[in-house]
Amino acid sequence: MTTWQTACARSRAIVDAAESLDTTAQWGEDVFTLRYVLTHMIEEYARHNGHADLLRERIDGATGE
Repeated sequence: MTTWQTACARSRAIVDAAESLDTTAQWGEDVFTLRYVLTHMIEEYARHNGHADLLRERIDGATGE
């Protein structure tokens, strides 16, 4: 299993074990809900995919629809 696949499996296990998306966790002095963390991760993943797409476009010149 790759590092990414291992991290994904661990994340899925955490989400599956949570009672609800309103479950909270503390990071330093801040408290976050699982819902906030998942939403943030979706946003970050989309942002980085966009960056990768821009780099690919610069390399091969092809653009999407």
